[in-house]
Amino acid sequence: MNQPIPVIVTGAAGKMGRQVVKAVASSNDFVLMGAVDRHHLGEDVGEVAGIGALEVPITPDLQSLCALVAQEKQAGVLVDFTHPQSVYENVRAAIAYGVYPVVGTTGLSLEQIQDLAEFCDKASMGCIIAPNFSIGMVLLQQAAIQACRYFDHVEIIELHHNQKADAPSGTALKTAQMLAEMGKTYNPATVNETETLPGARGGLGPEHIRIHSVRLPGLIAHQEVIFGAPGELYTLRHDTSDRSCYMPGVLLAIRKVRQLKQLVYGLEKILD
Repeated sequence: MNQPIPVIVTGAAGKMGRQVVKAVASSNDFVLMGAVDRHHLGEDVGEVAGIGALEVPITPDLQSLCALVAQEKQAGVLVDFTHPQSVYENVRAAIAYGVYPVVGTTGLSLEQIQDLAEFCDKASMGCIIAPNFSIGMVLLQQAAIQACRYFDHVEIIELHHNQKADAPSGTALKTAQMLAEMGKTYNPATVNETETLPGARGGLGPEHIRIHSVRLPGLIAHQEVIFGAPGELYTLRHDTSDRSCYMPGVLLAIRKVRQLKQLVYGLEKILD
């Protein structure tokens, strides 16, 4: 029987981090080796996640945990759901210790992603960065790619809880980038638009795709891609009602990242 994969969770006390802790602890494939956060320091992460004691205290010291995991026979994995200001350094630290990163934190710039890709190449290590770990969202994006062949007008609306730090969401940006890569420019102008309130038309993404962000308590994560043509609208929508929907994608990424030798961006890249 194969030994379980050692896992460190950063952002372990957050809403997504707690879900990851639950998913990792309930699987025979993995062993939770460490939990990193700035909150609930010294507390058992299992107690914080509401599943009972796991004998894994929450610590702020990622490097010490990476050094510990690096001594295990099985290569370890870091799962990061933290903050745009800390994720870059977390991933760099993990790779430096030979720990494979799986990243759900959004807000990384294109330059940072490129830097991390080069760092992975030099280390011959895999890394998975996924703006969204939902299988349903991947299917929405694939449907949008099919639809864009027939529609020249499209806008994206993303809606999230008001604790989300970055806007627009990484998922919305990823969706726009996927549509932009299809070789066409969208939303040809029909009038000379004027914004009497700056930003009213949303942010201007690649190939003239507009992205609109909503932040309200009561929301979790939602996205619409709306295509328009004379006489019709085609709307694709994905709604998250519980963060547990991301866990199958996260666990799949943990299993697959150690097989990679480079950075991969997007969950769709590792789906069979």
